[in-house]
Amino acid sequence: MIHYSINDLEKITGIKAHTIRIWEKRYSVVSPQRTETNIRYYNDDDLKKLLNISTLNKHGFKISDIVKMGHEGLCQKVLEIANTTTDHETSINNLIVSMIEMDEDKFEKVLASVIIKIGFERTITNIIYTFLEKVGILWQVGTINPAQEHFITNLIRQKLIIAIDGQDSYPKTDAKTFLLFLPENELHELGLLFYSYIIKKAGHKVIYLGQSVPLNDILEVIKIRNADFIITYFVAALDPSEIPGYLLKISERFSNKDIFIAGYQVSMINEKLPENIKTLQDAEEFKSYLNRI
Repeated sequence: MIHYSINDLEKITGIKAHTIRIWEKRYSVVSPQRTETNIRYYNDDDLKKLLNISTLNKHGFKISDIVKMGHEGLCQKVLEIANTTTDHETSINNLIVSMIEMDEDKFEKVLASVIIKIGFERTITNIIYTFLEKVGILWQVGTINPAQEHFITNLIRQKLIIAIDGQDSYPKTDAKTFLLFLPENELHELGLLFYSYIIKKAGHKVIYLGQSVPLNDILEVIKIRNADFIITYFVAALDPSEIPGYLLKISERFSNKDIFIAGYQVSMINEKLPENIKTLQDAEEFKSYLNRI
């Protein structure tokens, strides 16, 4: 059974632990259980309920009115809000619920609604990125299993691949070539796929190698297909202390090329990087760079 502490619930829902305790005592919003050592814990149903309550509360509904709605009424009201608002947090909360329930229909409806309202790129940067950060919190507290993460990331991956395939297959006349890959044992490719989409949309060429690629294989690829730029992405495969050494290796092996690095672990790098290594904080920064080349 999945166990959440009250601090876990605060991190995921955005509701302060103190507020949860008050609602629990006054309105019986959730009913925590206790371990054999008398430590309080919550389950998936509690998390989903609090995510929905958080959505309604932030849209002006009083907690005293919310608790009278019942489960079906609560879920229905949240869906109505999701269909009529551009509020990002509502969409993110609904995506979390769809992941926990492994409900593909709900995921598709939420994502399609957001894409219609704000467009594909903004959906990825404003909704999906934040959603994945919350998935990371769920991983840290050990409350989702690999099947749930694979379920949701594969659905997002499908959307990205469709979007990439939908771009013009004829690059512009002065197109540059970008080689994209993930380091060995790195399997988190959603960010790299989004960069591939951005590059193709800008009219440039992409050589996409994907997950877990040894450096020697990249050298062989470069012999066959020259690339103007290289992009790689760091999420979880390497220990942060190993990244500077790895970057030094690729800098030396591809000393005549600019190498872009992105991903969650890039913010942890404190060492000075080789001159041909360029960090990317977000997709907007990369799009600005593409406009200048």
